Amino acid sequence: MRKLLYLTLSMALLAAITTYAMWAADRPVGHYLSDLRISLAVDQGTPSDRGNLLGIQPELFPTDYQSPERLHRKLAAYLHSARDQGLLNNKTIVVLPEHVGTWLMISGEKDELYQAPTLKEAMNWLAVSNPLKFVRALISAEGGSRLDDAHLRMKAKAMARDYQALFGGLAREFHVTLVAGSIVLPEPSIIDGALKIGHGALYNTSVVFNSEGLPMGQPQRQMHPVFAGQDGVKANGEHSLNVVDTPAGRLGVLIGRDSWYPENYRKLDDQNVQLVAVPAFVAGRGTWEQPFQGDRNSPKPTSGGLNAAELSEGQAWERLTLTGRMPVSQAVAGMSVFLRGQFWDQGSAGHSFLSRNGQHFADGNAQGARLLNLWL
Repeated sequence: MRKLLYLTLSMALLAAITTYAMWAADRPVGHYLSDLRISLAVDQGTPSDRGNLLGIQPELFPTDYQSPERLHRKLAAYLHSARDQGLLNNKTIVVLPEHVGTWLMISGEKDELYQAPTLKEAMNWLAVSNPLKFVRALISAEGGSRLDDAHLRMKAKAMARDYQALFGGLAREFHVTLVAGSIVLPEPSIIDGALKIGHGALYNTSVVFNSEGLPMGQPQRQMHPVFAGQDGVKANGEHSLNVVDTPAGRLGVLIGRDSWYPENYRKLDDQNVQLVAVPAFVAGRGTWEQPFQGDRNSPKPTSGGLNAAELSEGQAWERLTLTGRMPVSQAVAGMSVFLRGQFWDQGSAGHSFLSRNGQHFADGNAQGARLLNLWL
């Protein structure tokens, strides 16, 4: 009798495990509808053979990341629109927003994840649908929130591969230099022309691709990530800034709040940088108009003259980002591009803006996807 009971329980457990494994492995592709329209919000300067900076402020949602092909379709539609308006040439530098690559973590998942009402529930589905990857990532997780670290780390190898294939492919397809926003990866580096991951800390990283789709230089790691150390994303301890030569001039990339710090511009000036790209992101719908909260990781991001209590978040970004402002920055032009959209219950804010020779131009209406163009 006892043997029969053990046998019955064993068979029931085996059936449950088999059913769970089959459920976790099943990845049905749901219906997909997405707005591919984009408006030209800012167009400054006169077309010339010196090239241009072109910012793409996309409007993205979880279903856009259900597969790399879907995200390619949307971003390619934006670039087709730019090309139809005469904004692409072999000296164009396209700038995408911060974390546009990070959300590749949810690619290829089950419908329940995309339909979840909250980010927390979506991350639960991510873990439940990938039990072995999640457990392995949790074992090596770092930082104050091991769960958040594990969620970002568990699919890092595939994320790095998809990031390079997608954004390098877009650069090659449209024959442009492309600043591919940013992506969070463990110890990222370029080895033999390929983006590889390591086994250490997570870094918010940006890669620039040339018109042949190849990475230019090493990934730029963010120096001042939001909530550094609490969610596992580590600050770039080397404080190095990588500069690349593009057909339009020498280019430096400052990720998000790295653009607030004058010493970063001095480092770029020392390398004769002419153009500065700032992939950026501000979380929370309506945050742009709310009082400025400052940088939680460093109480003094600027040198003098800023009364944070009197500024909104948006005004602070436009004041603190010093691209093209003498004498702090010797760069001719710069552009800050923000990620917009809705990821479950997490909204976004940020109005993209650009500068040239000290003049500032902003997009006053952030509704929908936007193009910002600056002729050099």
